[in-house]
Amino acid sequence: MKINLFNDDCLNVLKTMKDNSIDSCVTDPPYGLSFMNKSWDYDVPKTEIWKEVYRVLKPGAHILAFFGSRTYHRGVVQIEDAGFEIRDQIMWLYGSGFPKSHNIGKAIDKEAGAQRKVIGNNKNFGVTRKEDGKNSFGDYKGEWELTEPATEAAKQWDGWGTALKPAHEPIVVARKPITQTVAKNVLEYGTGAINIDECRVETKGMKLVENELGRWPANVIHDGSDEVVSKFPNSKSGKSNGNAQVGITGNVTPMRRGTLIPRNDSGSASRFFYCAKASKSDREDGNNHPTVKPTDLMKYLCRLVTPPNGIVLDPFMGSGSTGKAALQEGFKFVGIEMNKEYYEIAQNRLSSLDNFFE
Repeated sequence: MKINLFNDDCLNVLKTMKDNSIDSCVTDPPYGLSFMNKSWDYDVPKTEIWKEVYRVLKPGAHILAFFGSRTYHRGVVQIEDAGFEIRDQIMWLYGSGFPKSHNIGKAIDKEAGAQRKVIGNNKNFGVTRKEDGKNSFGDYKGEWELTEPATEAAKQWDGWGTALKPAHEPIVVARKPITQTVAKNVLEYGTGAINIDECRVETKGMKLVENELGRWPANVIHDGSDEVVSKFPNSKSGKSNGNAQVGITGNVTPMRRGTLIPRNDSGSASRFFYCAKASKSDREDGNNHPTVKPTDLMKYLCRLVTPPNGIVLDPFMGSGSTGKAALQEGFKFVGIEMNKEYYEIAQNRLSSLDNFFE
């Protein structure tokens, strides 16, 4: 068996696991945002849970955990207090977020009991707005009525809101401290380092020079959507002068061992970062979990911090996306999920993969 799944509170299961037995932890825990009023998202995981994760991980093993932009600090402090070293933060950028903002102009008119005049229709991508000011969920094109302010106060504050459109989730990169040098730790446990070469960013469309392996993996990952790519517009500088870097989005000439190596590529600066696109298959097998992550993203993260044939732990398994990714990358997987509905979805998704990748 390459998978071991548990339908229970993760704290109960972790306490039964052996010390120093797991190679990595890749997880998407509750963000503490009460997302869609789900009871499982009422708070970030406590230090007590992360202490058990710390105990079962091998020295030098890494943990990658997603958090919300508003509660990242609360989640990371719990991990740090459990004994982990905070090594970095990866930004997962995406274009499918929806703003949950309150229209101040409309709110003022509503409190004044004033009726707003409809002057047309507008369209929005990624969210549908309704006249009551609430947002519905879904990644699709929406349409709503445009209205004009009815009171002088509303005119002054029309266009003001209360929130930005979410477009990123931070991922903490933490490591259980090593007990010796990194080299010795890797030789003894297989943990302590990250897999740079297997996670390099492809340089499609460019002529590779000798020994060129692709761009060094960065602490930014994106989903390739138009919304994200447009944040890194094409360079106006055009061509590289062959000797230096010409703008952040133009041709880049890296230096290696004191020698300038020209790159014959150009285009959006998004090419500097790994692209993990979501697919329809990420919602397969009845997977209705509201915060499911792209399989390509989870495969990349598992590959980044897990040694060959290693065991990936996810104490907040959800519908099993980490497990699916781990198996496809050739790793073993231990998943824990207390919600029976999501556990059963994960079990169905992973059982066939377990046999296939055995």
